[in-house]
Amino acid sequence: MKRILALPVTLLLFAGCNNPKTKPTNENYVKTLNAYFLDHSECLLDGAMTFPLETSDPAKTSQMDALAKAQIVEAHSEPAIHVSRYILTAEGRRVGAHLCYGHREVTEILSSTPPAKANGFVETQVSYRYKIEDLPVWVKTPGLFEQFPAMAREASGEATDQATLAVTGVGWSVPEK
Repeated sequence: MKRILALPVTLLLFAGCNNPKTKPTNENYVKTLNAYFLDHSECLLDGAMTFPLETSDPAKTSQMDALAKAQIVEAHSEPAIHVSRYILTAEGRRVGAHLCYGHREVTEILSSTPPAKANGFVETQVSYRYKIEDLPVWVKTPGLFEQFPAMAREASGEATDQATLAVTGVGWSVPEK
């Protein structure tokens, strides 16, 4: 009985070796990353801040005031307690509490390591260049990039980053952290 089961398992393992989607090519890496990023938007807020937001921090106040100019939040001043209070506008609620502004689209693989076994999978580290797709109009509000330099860098079309990719039986994937 063991031999009968071993043959199909062995055949499945060898079938994965001939799968063009598992080959370590830049084309496969780009396809894998772009599929991943379609479901992983870029956002200004990571969930640590919630609305309504109250702050007396001058840097945070400047950022929120820039978002108010973009009509994403509404500002209310509380001079008696030296606090500014911000709530999401209708547009801000449509965008979502994390204030997402598009998703990455990989335009080029800059480098990759040779695939090697790690964490139970064959993995590679890739460096890539990307641009942000579906960038909404509110992101282009004057002053917003100055207050959110990471977003400005990403929106430039010349941003770079690195990712780990792992090969599975059906192709390359981005392991969840």
